[in-house]
Amino acid sequence: MRALRIILILVVILGGLFVIADRVAVHFAEGEAADKLRTTENLASTPDVNIKGFPFLTQVAGGSLDDVEVGIKDYQAATGTNGRTIRIDDLEADMKSVDFSGDYSSATAAEASGTATIAYDQLLSAVKDDPVVLPLGATGKVTGLSYGGNGKVRATVVVAGVPLPVLGTVTVKGDTVKVHADGLPKFGNQALDVSEVKIDQLPGGIKLDKVQAAKDGVEISVKGSNVRLAG
Repeated sequence: MRALRIILILVVILGGLFVIADRVAVHFAEGEAADKLRTTENLASTPDVNIKGFPFLTQVAGGSLDDVEVGIKDYQAATGTNGRTIRIDDLEADMKSVDFSGDYSSATAAEASGTATIAYDQLLSAVKDDPVVLPLGATGKVTGLSYGGNGKVRATVVVAGVPLPVLGTVTVKGDTVKVHADGLPKFGNQALDVSEVKIDQLPGGIKLDKVQAAKDGVEISVKGSNVRLAG
């Protein structure tokens, strides 16, 4: 009985030491991954990296992590227009089945999904100099974008010095976010796009999936496969 008791005590001690070593290792790995991601994506601040699953050390031994969560507070994405960029806020991505190289210099996730927000002032800044082409050869200019309630975007289009408020729907096609106005009253309520922003180079090659208008901005969903986190 005494020998069994000693063995049980040793098992508990070793198990505790393994847990401590595992948590120390995962904390160090998260810090290294965050620094690497900040460098490769040229981020203004260090992102949050959370390696899920236990134990971490056995995942490392297998060369693949089950689940890695990445949070980027603000990300500057190219818009593909006149060298402009647009700030994307609170980008949170969940990476599944992350394989990494033997020297840990690169990592690729089999699948990724996430969410983020584009503030209305950022959308407006990206299209501030772009004309809105209207019927009969007329042109207008978007001077305001905000939340219009009920999943709609409120846009102000100035035509011949007259501000015209309209409600619109936000959509995404490929890498482009569009605000499609329900209609301008002085032009027979004809529907048209009043805002169109192409978003390039999201982290790791993730792609736009869905968008919806919300109070603080346009909420976007992203997804991707074979997403490269570093390297």
